[in-house]
Amino acid sequence: MMLSLFDQFMSPWLLGIPLIALALALPWTLLPTPSTRWLNNRLLTLQGWFINRFTQQLLQPMSLGGHKWALLLTSLMLYLITLNMLGLLPYTFTPTTQLSLNIGFAVPLWLATVVIGMRNQPTVALGHLLPEGTPTPLIPILIIIETISLFIRPLALGVRLTANLTAGHLLIQLIATAAFVLLPLMPTVALLTATLLFLLTLLEVAVAMIQAYVFVLLLSLYLQENV
Repeated sequence: MMLSLFDQFMSPWLLGIPLIALALALPWTLLPTPSTRWLNNRLLTLQGWFINRFTQQLLQPMSLGGHKWALLLTSLMLYLITLNMLGLLPYTFTPTTQLSLNIGFAVPLWLATVVIGMRNQPTVALGHLLPEGTPTPLIPILIIIETISLFIRPLALGVRLTANLTAGHLLIQLIATAAFVLLPLMPTVALLTATLLFLLTLLEVAVAMIQAYVFVLLLSLYLQENV
């Protein structure tokens, strides 16, 4: 029976247990735990430098009210990067290719930013629905459009992450299959295809990191509007 290319994105089961739970729990065990010593090893030093730089860049444009989200946003960034990178390994499952999981990340965090804006500064939060200086006849239309765009934000967050990772995995599988098929027929073309596959894999490593950063960055921008 021929399998579809999209079967790689189905959640695997082993002995009746969904392995997506293991895939979601594994990244936390891979991150090194900081020690109480004055001097750390290179890995801990690099991790600390990365977290400090990322947090500084993310929270610098925000007011002090948004700095309470530093731990949550930084943890989410590290978690998504680790999930995306582990999904590039052979015989692994990428949970972030599931739209349901990404929507589950996006909707509660987006809703929290909206609730914070409505609670702390309702006038400013509602003012985003109508740009200043809008002509009177366009006011109802613009309010409807801005309201729709507000509710589309979590869907756009989840679909962006899912679509980028899914497209990359499909390309890698298609090019790898082509390289194996062409190897006994045209070795030179197969070698060129394997080189393209290597370059595409490097690109996917960059995409895995960039998409995690974009996800958290957009959340911080939504938060910045409401604090």
